[in-house]
Amino acid sequence: MSTYSADQVADTLLTLARNQRIEITNLKLQKLMYYSQAWNLAFTNEALFCEEFEAWVHGPVIPSLFRRFKHLRWSPIIEDVHPVADEKLVGHLGNVITTYGPATGGQLERLSHSESPWKDARGDLAPEMPSNAVISKDSIRIFYVGILNAAR
Repeated sequence: MSTYSADQVADTLLTLARNQRIEITNLKLQKLMYYSQAWNLAFTNEALFCEEFEAWVHGPVIPSLFRRFKHLRWSPIIEDVHPVADEKLVGHLGNVITTYGPATGGQLERLSHSESPWKDARGDLAPEMPSNAVISKDSIRIFYVGILNAAR
């Protein structure tokens, strides 16, 4: 699977979710992007996209993608998007939507807050304190490879 831009992956996720009538807010999109990256790193040892996640108050966030949809606030994203027509990418993102799509943005936020990559990046910051600390791809990969190994 090639490396895509975060916008390309987001557009493809949004399309797949719409096809299943799953509403996606900016918060939920950020978490779906995080889990898409995490599982791709775990399964292939390669990043799905190069942009970095930061350990924000509401969980992992790609700042440029957040800014793209910021004007929608907490409303579902209904804007036109341009998905990538790559069978492997669509298959991977389809699995992410199947697994995480039924959850709310808040539920996915709580899940990401329970995991070491976000917690470690934030260090001893209080939950409500802003942070731009990067969540390293290596910490994400190691954590999710551990989940894979435990499941085997």
